[in-house]
Amino acid sequence: MKISEKVTIIISTLEKQYPNAKCSLEYNKPYELLFATVLSAQCTDKRVNIVTKELFEKFPTLESIADATPEEIGECIKSCGLYKSKAKNIVAAAKMLIEDFNGELPDSIEKLTTLPGVGRKTANLIMGDIFHKPAVVTDTHCIRICNRLGLTKNSEPYKVECDLRKILPHDKSSDFCHRLVLFGREYCSARNPKCEECPIKLNNEGKIKCIITHK
Repeated sequence: MKISEKVTIIISTLEKQYPNAKCSLEYNKPYELLFATVLSAQCTDKRVNIVTKELFEKFPTLESIADATPEEIGECIKSCGLYKSKAKNIVAAAKMLIEDFNGELPDSIEKLTTLPGVGRKTANLIMGDIFHKPAVVTDTHCIRICNRLGLTKNSEPYKVECDLRKILPHDKSSDFCHRLVLFGREYCSARNPKCEECPIKLNNEGKIKCIITHK
């Protein structure tokens, strides 16, 4: 089977399984998604949503975040883990957005990654969800599942991103990554994946091979 055929089958199956897939982080303003994603490093989205509710109520504007001290931000985000460095980056990024980008999120990965604490994963999420441009978010779900399905042999996030950009339709890449998160949580977990219930396996009569051989 050609890789293009495999990708088409996988995308179609995930679209049917998760038709309304979207980012589980809650936000009202574009910069809120940026900061929520920064907070999500080594933290669950559920916990981040609890934390950002308090954070954005206490600091309701980008200016108020930029004017805050890292210690003040840190008090709101302590339960996220690594909160001191995250708080420092959030304040610095808010100031940079105001001073260098007129208070708006830049619309390129190159510019987004100049912001403190913002890597390619966060930048890709912003590109896809805010600007609706081609994006590949290589989180742990994406890397694990795409390796199992033979879409990449790499484990380093940037290399996986490059591999997927070559084979995913540009207009479907962002939603594909959101669906992988849901698929990873429900079926293709890191430990004890539910291979016998896998919709990709069941819906395609074994055409899609997976490296897992659990019985």
